[in-house]
Amino acid sequence: MAVTTKRIYEAALPADGARVLVDRLWPRGLSKEKAAVKVWLRDLAPSDELRKWFHATPDGWTMFRKRYLKELKANEATPALTQLYELVEQGKSVTLLFAYHDAEHNNAVVLKDLIDGMKKPPTGTGPAAAVRLRNRAVRKG
Repeated sequence: MAVTTKRIYEAALPADGARVLVDRLWPRGLSKEKAAVKVWLRDLAPSDELRKWFHATPDGWTMFRKRYLKELKANEATPALTQLYELVEQGKSVTLLFAYHDAEHNNAVVLKDLIDGMKKPPTGTGPAAAVRLRNRAVRKG
């Protein structure tokens, strides 16, 4: 399983695998055909408040990461996070797409690190939590 990040404005390539847009807003001036997005997980995007704060404070990367990971713990993000983990578990390439101009400091990088296990995820956001949520939903349904 290879998880990569890429600006959505870059050309889609077969090596991208499943292209997953992780921004809340659709990128300006880009058609859905050209974007070649398989899944749009807008609930994985940072809140508008956090996004605006980070754009105004670009050297606040460490604080952005911390706040964003905390937001991913929220119930609203859980189904989208589960869907992302399921795509990754399929064993094919997944490319996390973002529109932000900085390729090294954006929410897709944080999500990639979370998936790769480079940073300890907050409780309730890792792959094991996704499995528990799925099992709980099956028992209820």
